[in-house]
Amino acid sequence: MEKLTFQSGDGSKDVPVNSTIAIFAEEGDDLSGAEALAKEAEGEAAASNQAEEAKKDESKKEEAKKEESKKEEPKKATPPKASTETQPSGGKPLDHVFATPVAKRIALERGIPLLQVKGSGPEGRILKEDVEKYVSGGGAPAAGAAPSQAVAGPSYTDQPISNMRRTIAKRLTESKATLPHYYVTFDIEMDRVLQLRELFNRASAEAAHGNAEKAKDAKLSVNDFIVKAAAIALKQVPAANSAWHGDFIREYHTQDISMAVATPNGLITPIIRNCGALGLSDIGRMSKELAKKARDGKLKPEEYQGGSFTISNMGMMGTSHFTAIINPPQSCILAIGASESRLVPDESSEKGFKTVQVMKATISADHRVVDGAMAAQWMQSFKAALENPLSFML
Repeated sequence: MEKLTFQSGDGSKDVPVNSTIAIFAEEGDDLSGAEALAKEAEGEAAASNQAEEAKKDESKKEEAKKEESKKEEPKKATPPKASTETQPSGGKPLDHVFATPVAKRIALERGIPLLQVKGSGPEGRILKEDVEKYVSGGGAPAAGAAPSQAVAGPSYTDQPISNMRRTIAKRLTESKATLPHYYVTFDIEMDRVLQLRELFNRASAEAAHGNAEKAKDAKLSVNDFIVKAAAIALKQVPAANSAWHGDFIREYHTQDISMAVATPNGLITPIIRNCGALGLSDIGRMSKELAKKARDGKLKPEEYQGGSFTISNMGMMGTSHFTAIINPPQSCILAIGASESRLVPDESSEKGFKTVQVMKATISADHRVVDGAMAAQWMQSFKAALENPLSFML
């Protein structure tokens, strides 16, 4: 067999795909067209190479354009982060000002620029006194002016706690937290009490023969009737006249009634001893004397320590109804509200109703000592005494 070889290009390297490498023929075959076929294949290969090169050039141009566009595209500016630090008007963060925490708080509440306050503490530290001195010296922002860093807080004064107020707070907190309070409320008609009081005071004024001071001392208050009615009810229901002592319950034989008196230093409860054996005039006189001594701060310990039952009357202040906290070791306290006009049915009236003065009274009881039925029984006795005050005279 005769072999004719035609090389494509200038060697055997980098021969394009699908190009003619060689033509094989048998001896005697006509190879006249072989050379033309080889040249045709060589031309196709060259064309293929040119197309391939053109694609590569086009691809390179596209990549170059992309790179160029990236370079020309402006960088987006990153917005600066907003500062969350509170700053005084001087521009320096409040946390970095050398001041005590109290001074910083006051400055923040009142809109005071701490950088303008001169410190008197160690190493120039700004103290609470320095801020207050700055305010008193006229350095604080003018009224109505908006502070630079915060809205000014409310104005206030810190009052020291007196020993009496501290004692009241301690005892009543313990009472409310440890005693099982419950409450019973009754409506009581006060018309007869008011009528009898008016008659008694008129008679006392006549007996004074124009002596205003004597008439005033003899004048009865509604509270005097309430104290006497409570003493009568305590006699009838002695369980309410008791005190809790942990291992035993002490039941008192006398009705020593504490009456709550408001003083400039706080609440105090002077005691009217053995009310059950006293008349209205004696109760009224002792009530006035003890109340005056309480307001003047002249009570002796034996005049306010002890007691078997307490009455708190806020009716004279216009309070219609409230509940009181038990004064331990006592087991009950009575809360008195104001008398109010009310329409009630009246079969004896042509109109079928009448207007009466009604007072709300609420007893707070310690359930360890006085059960609910017992408290209700005591309130019934108290109501009956006030609605029939002539029984006081018997």
